[in-house]
Amino acid sequence: MSHHDKKFKLQAVKLVVEEGKSAREVARNLEINYSTLTRWVRKYKDSKETSFIGSGNLSPEHKEMSDLEKRIKELEEENAILKKAMHIFAKDPK
Repeated sequence: MSHHDKKFKLQAVKLVVEEGKSAREVARNLEINYSTLTRWVRKYKDSKETSFIGSGNLSPEHKEMSDLEKRIKELEEENAILKKAMHIFAKDPK
């Protein structure tokens, strides 16, 4: 299975979407599977700028959600530490 970079995919898709070439012709000329190219075209039409973000990368929406979930976890841990500290200092007879 060969992997193509974002630039290659965008160029292939734009030949179909913007230049009006047939997907079969483009797939044949670029030596890629027709169904792969049509999947790329659908993905591009659905999410233009965030199409083909690459493996291991997140879309901006998913990255934001992940960052927020991390921040919530950090705050919950800080809160638990502060509660324990408050409990300890409240018992300390000075």
